[in-house]
Amino acid sequence: MALSWLNRSSILYAGEDKWSVDPRVSLVTLNQEEFTIKIENVDMTDEGQYVCAVQTSLRPRTTSVHILVQVPPKIINLSKDLVVNEGSNVTLMCQASGKPEPSISWKLISSSGDLASDDEYLEIPSISRQRAGTYECTAVNDIDTDVQTVDITVNYAPTVSEGRDVGVTLGQTGVLECEADAVPEADFEWYKDDRRIFNGFDGMEIMVTGSLSKLTFFNVSESDYGNYTCVAINKLGSSNTSFLLYGEYKHTLHVTERER
Repeated sequence: MALSWLNRSSILYAGEDKWSVDPRVSLVTLNQEEFTIKIENVDMTDEGQYVCAVQTSLRPRTTSVHILVQVPPKIINLSKDLVVNEGSNVTLMCQASGKPEPSISWKLISSSGDLASDDEYLEIPSISRQRAGTYECTAVNDIDTDVQTVDITVNYAPTVSEGRDVGVTLGQTGVLECEADAVPEADFEWYKDDRRIFNGFDGMEIMVTGSLSKLTFFNVSESDYGNYTCVAINKLGSSNTSFLLYGEYKHTLHVTERER
């Protein structure tokens, strides 16, 4: 009796003799009741029909088994991180391999879920600043899940909060605060009437921390009172707001007791 294992008409094993040159294929058991071979580290090329043939003096007999190779999903093509201007049309792409073929979905992680897609492509027409954030692509099949992310930064021109007028007593310290919402972060300029103010000018200090700029007067004089303008600028535009620094005067009430 002669035994053999075949794949696509190629002999893998004939009895104890290995015909396959693939090092992943090995003999496990060969006796009167069992003829078993093993294939390690299976990949897609191993999929197909395998035939065990038994040659006897009467007639040959065969039995076959079909190997289906399943592959976990792997995202193989993903949009790069994007920096776009507000109002641009954006398309994100996510492609994945796997078997069974994976299903793909998109979602904005920081959103309540109103921006999502069950497709390789996510279309975002006229993107707004509220759509900036991290987008997650998920590829799923029966075997596993693969997840990758894309970050979208949305640039927009500055908008500044309305200026708040400030009253300061002579000789005291006064502060004007200007806050701007912008991406990228805004640069600030301060003006009194039409004259640009620079840090250290006439005892004034300009400090910028992120989206906030402060103009500080350490020893307010009469000449400091007046109208000031803060201008916030980035590459997409500018915005401004005005302030009034005015005097607050202390009133002292003198009471004289009448002589009796």
